[in-house]
Amino acid sequence: MTDLGLYRHLDQMTPWNDRLQVLEVIGVSDEAPDVKTFTFRSDNQTWFRYRPGQFVTLELPTSDGPLMRTYTLSSSPSRPFSIAVTVKAQAGSTGTRWMFDHLTPGSHVKAYGPTGDFSLHSHPAAKYLFISAGSGVTPMMSMLRWLNDCAPWTDVGFVNCARRPEEIIFRKELELLGSRMPGLSLGFMIEERSSREGWFGHMGRIDAIRLPLLAPDFREREIFCCGPDPFMRAVRGMLDAAGFDMTKYHQESFAAPVVEEIPAPFASPVEGDAATAVEAVTPIRFSFSDVDADCVAGQTVLQTARASGVRIPAACEFGLCGTCKVRKVAGDVEMSHNGGILDHEIDDGFILACCSKPLSALEIEA
Repeated sequence: MTDLGLYRHLDQMTPWNDRLQVLEVIGVSDEAPDVKTFTFRSDNQTWFRYRPGQFVTLELPTSDGPLMRTYTLSSSPSRPFSIAVTVKAQAGSTGTRWMFDHLTPGSHVKAYGPTGDFSLHSHPAAKYLFISAGSGVTPMMSMLRWLNDCAPWTDVGFVNCARRPEEIIFRKELELLGSRMPGLSLGFMIEERSSREGWFGHMGRIDAIRLPLLAPDFREREIFCCGPDPFMRAVRGMLDAAGFDMTKYHQESFAAPVVEEIPAPFASPVEGDAATAVEAVTPIRFSFSDVDADCVAGQTVLQTARASGVRIPAACEFGLCGTCKVRKVAGDVEMSHNGGILDHEIDDGFILACCSKPLSALEIEA
């Protein structure tokens, strides 16, 4: 029987706080072979405030210790009482396989976020084109669900590529949305036929010939792309070669950016340096843990925290996922991030511990 006592109006609730609350699994559903959607609610009847296309980092309590994995939300903030991630288990997927084997309704996990800037709300336009492959469809689905709820007349081209017909994630829901949203144009493309079901649509891989067939006016659209790295590189190169305005192209990737290492200039040691050099340290106070630590020159706040037994959750560790976000109460840092923190969060005193190095004594809420 449904517990009607669970219902509260939105204005009677507070937004979810990832530092204080855990999530409860309330649903697990199959979407395609080796693809499942996990739906969560907050233990404390809070609501979820985020932008469609953002991601969260789940802390999975495996037998070998906490495992951090980052997943895009497939749900829409227009339905704020729950969130969902849709994940595909690859051959070497440790975290996702653990979720498949262990997460059932009633299970609890810690989560951090939401964060990320891959959202149509960051790039408003009159016309959109969403291009995805595989599980890269999840942020596109979040954005499309939001449009269906809040602006169903929007002009959207939706192109999704899969290996076989049965591997098209959300296919039935997408076809249903296609019948309800007058401005939605769907384009599916598969690489090979299947014995499980017939296929009469496009086949092959998306290229400079097929893209105009799927989206004839792609040059007029704001384009969002997500999928395996080779797929996104191919789409980006194809658009660039077609003369597309690349300022209107946006892609989501959780891969670390390639940084060319520049060797330091050679310097001869000064006599006596080896005997007299003292390694510079900077004091850091971790106020929540009541720990005082010394940060060795060149170390990040996260490295110092770990060396001192202070736990700061971290996933990507190159300034993208935002999991290690902490508030800096006092002091200055040098922070080189890759989009995992927003300007207004920095203005509010937050830093990413994984890519922040002290410039002075610090006090950190951790």
